[in-house]
Amino acid sequence: MNSSSTTPPALLPQADTPEPDVMAPIRGLGGTIEALLRRPQGVLHHLHEPGAARIIGVMFVLVLFGAAAYGFVVGTFSGGTQLWAAPLKVALGLLLCSVICLPSLYVFACLTGATARFGDVAGMVMGMAALMVLLLISFAPVAWVFSQSTESITAMGTLHLVFWLIATYFGARFLYRGMSRLGARGEGAFYFWICLFVVVALQMTTALRPIVGSADTFLPAEKKFFLQHWREHVDGPVATR
Repeated sequence: MNSSSTTPPALLPQADTPEPDVMAPIRGLGGTIEALLRRPQGVLHHLHEPGAARIIGVMFVLVLFGAAAYGFVVGTFSGGTQLWAAPLKVALGLLLCSVICLPSLYVFACLTGATARFGDVAGMVMGMAALMVLLLISFAPVAWVFSQSTESITAMGTLHLVFWLIATYFGARFLYRGMSRLGARGEGAFYFWICLFVVVALQMTTALRPIVGSADTFLPAEKKFFLQHWREHVDGPVATR
């Protein structure tokens, strides 16, 4: 008797195919949110398949309106014009940071051997931003409680910074998975880009100030480096709304 005929099917070599949950279709805003949180590998898989533009479009809408919703919570600290100014600045600031840092990520991906098209990298950056927004929205109730119980701009700014860094960490994990899928070798370039993204985002918050607190103008009249701006708030008197 041929021994191969008695081999249990489970022990036979299996084809290298994606898991069913990875290949499962992603439909609508709710499906995209669930996929980002529960099966990010599925999102990365569909970003390289026909119809990726639809998923990227849904994530763009999520980033735009989700960041604006978190910005509204930020604006409740001061109220008034900040109820519309802060949402606008948070949403546009995150999108601008993603667009500004996108070309450098594409170049790094190519230099590290990734088989990436520009559209693939753009989709992954949008996925990173969407996951960050979901984390920020989950922190929004906590941020609202503190915004209604303290008048210290420094304390509120620090709290929002911590939430943003946590969201960036999980967004970076998503992006790292995507880069690994595309065959990128080495982690140095990726970590350098993450540092670049963080620095650009911090400078963007200074360029678009005030986001926490209020001022007489929509945008600042003078240019400052973000470290200088922070030092002035920490070393100076405690600012109140």
